[in-house]
Amino acid sequence: MSATILTPEAAKDAKIDIIANGKGTQAVHDVVVAMRANRRSGTASTKTKATVSGSGKKPYRQKGTGRARAGYMSSPVRVGGGVVFGPHPRSYAKKTTKSVKRLAFRKALSSRILSGDVSVLDTFAVTELKTKAFLKLIGESTDAKKKILVVGTFDETTYKAGRNVQAVQLTTPDQVNTENLLHYNKILILRDALSQIAERTAPADRKPVVVTPAL
Repeated sequence: MSATILTPEAAKDAKIDIIANGKGTQAVHDVVVAMRANRRSGTASTKTKATVSGSGKKPYRQKGTGRARAGYMSSPVRVGGGVVFGPHPRSYAKKTTKSVKRLAFRKALSSRILSGDVSVLDTFAVTELKTKAFLKLIGESTDAKKKILVVGTFDETTYKAGRNVQAVQLTTPDQVNTENLLHYNKILILRDALSQIAERTAPADRKPVVVTPAL
């Protein structure tokens, strides 16, 4: 049950729109940066001199001690004092348009297909809920020893059998994203999922064909 490499010609036959030139490179960068920024929690926080715990009392008298004058213990120059220009909770979220996301997905998938890293499988399912059975299935499907992304629709047994294999991710055609396509060394796509992938790579300005029933 070895996978067959998805060539550019086979991809075109499956209605997958291939970008062979440099178009879309900036879109890929923008989308990946936005996705990683949106995952940031932005919860880092420090206390300023106004919020740090401590008394507002003058630590010692103004003159006669030989030391530099000090007005309060929470001063940023003192140990335990406030932090100047420190981080505070904020949102790192970045927005990208649907057209940019669509272009980035097309470009990322096109580059992986042109590099020969995408293969097609007819079926991908295990008969028993065992990690060993899942690893055997992966070994029969591809000879890659690194990170593998499998795109398709899977039964519950297959999902559970592969959940402990960190080097392999199972995802559906509507959930796979640009970052997934770039992160994994090999991409396996089930034949049934090619039509949904083709819909996601179709240019936004391409209007769907509407068939009018005969009267």
